[in-house]
Amino acid sequence: MFYYGYGYSGEYYLSYFIFVLPALLLAMYAQAKINTAFNKYLRVPSNTGLTGAQIARLILDRNGLYDVYVEQVNGKLTDHYDPRKKIVRLSNNVYGGSSIAAMSVAAHEVGHALQHAEGYMPLILRNNIAPIANFGSRMVWIFIMLGFILNAFFIDLGIILFLAVVLFQVITLPVEFNASKRALVQLENGISPVENIRPAKEVLSAAALTYVAATLTAIGELARIFFLTRNRRD
Repeated sequence: MFYYGYGYSGEYYLSYFIFVLPALLLAMYAQAKINTAFNKYLRVPSNTGLTGAQIARLILDRNGLYDVYVEQVNGKLTDHYDPRKKIVRLSNNVYGGSSIAAMSVAAHEVGHALQHAEGYMPLILRNNIAPIANFGSRMVWIFIMLGFILNAFFIDLGIILFLAVVLFQVITLPVEFNASKRALVQLENGISPVENIRPAKEVLSAAALTYVAATLTAIGELARIFFLTRNRRD
């Protein structure tokens, strides 16, 4: 059996089932839910006469964000806002689609551009933490192993780095919820027929659940790290 110097590998797998697996199951459910909602409303026309790209451009222009561009990106549900280049990138079905799903996702991504324009603090914090979180997510287990082999200092360093991952996910929640709230306000303001607002909320709520699941997964992983390293840290 693989031995870490503090116990048997059984604890490694036990900790996974206790701390991480429940959140991963929620993540699988959330992903299925967003796929179901997106595919359902991808087939329902928004009756706005506008594609997702046109809706994005309309919201940007009426909020004075003429310097933010809208581009098409390949893939499904790959939509995002790039704050460095001030570009709203919309996936194929959203960019050229005129469905309720396309309308909802496009408006949500523009919501991030609106946040950026007004200096929305959670978004600024998330953008600043992102490089550390990306590094921490890649390197945490390398530092943990170095801690068992060399010195417990590396375990502490790995935990600090992974705290940035958890913080990033926690801050992502208000950022995403706020972007959806802004999206609905914009859609209700003369863009979408009133009967489309409830389906739009359904799409955006399903998307929000994926961020909740990601946050719980990160917290579970952090708890697992504390559990596995408790003896070495002591």
